[in-house]
Amino acid sequence: MRPDSGSSSDRERAARYTSPMDRHRDDHAEPARLLVHRTWDGAPAPDADRVTLEVALTATALRLVVDAPFHGDPPPAAPPGPTDRLWEHEVVELFVLGPGERYTEIELGPHGHHLVLQLEGRRNTVATGLPIDFAATLDGARWRGEALVPRALLPPGPHRINAYAIHGLGAGRRYLAMTPVPGAQPDFHRLDRFERAPWAAR
Repeated sequence: MRPDSGSSSDRERAARYTSPMDRHRDDHAEPARLLVHRTWDGAPAPDADRVTLEVALTATALRLVVDAPFHGDPPPAAPPGPTDRLWEHEVVELFVLGPGERYTEIELGPHGHHLVLQLEGRRNTVATGLPIDFAATLDGARWRGEALVPRALLPPGPHRINAYAIHGLGAGRRYLAMTPVPGAQPDFHRLDRFERAPWAAR
């Protein structure tokens, strides 16, 4: 969040905000920067829609920092925390794939909602609503989220990844990707399109 910006309520939210990262400052890992900068089928996304994720795999957790535009979509009716069907709302997603089509889907929303699923085989969910540490803040036209996903929730490595962002309503729904998933319609479970994770050598 930029200092000395936004309304007093924005600054009050920032003052109350405690990053999940604060509990793991001694667990060092150099973050890598991912850019969700294309539409799902490969066209360049407008600059105003682009999302940045910083990711780092430590000995105990995957750390995620999201910096994304806030499009003002209605939040889920549920309170912040684990939220079913979060993909139907404004959301940023990271998929982490291991051998044997085992993968973890991490969804983060601008109002503090999250959804973590484990899958074994394409679209075959074996666990959902898994607990993570996540906090999000709104700052005008942007939002920032920080998450810690326990390493035990990830599949064994080596890992491959893809990242996505979704926003908009009805005919205005928009799907963005780090690595495009071309086809007849958006399909974020195109495991063949995933890229080598920046921490794959760990």
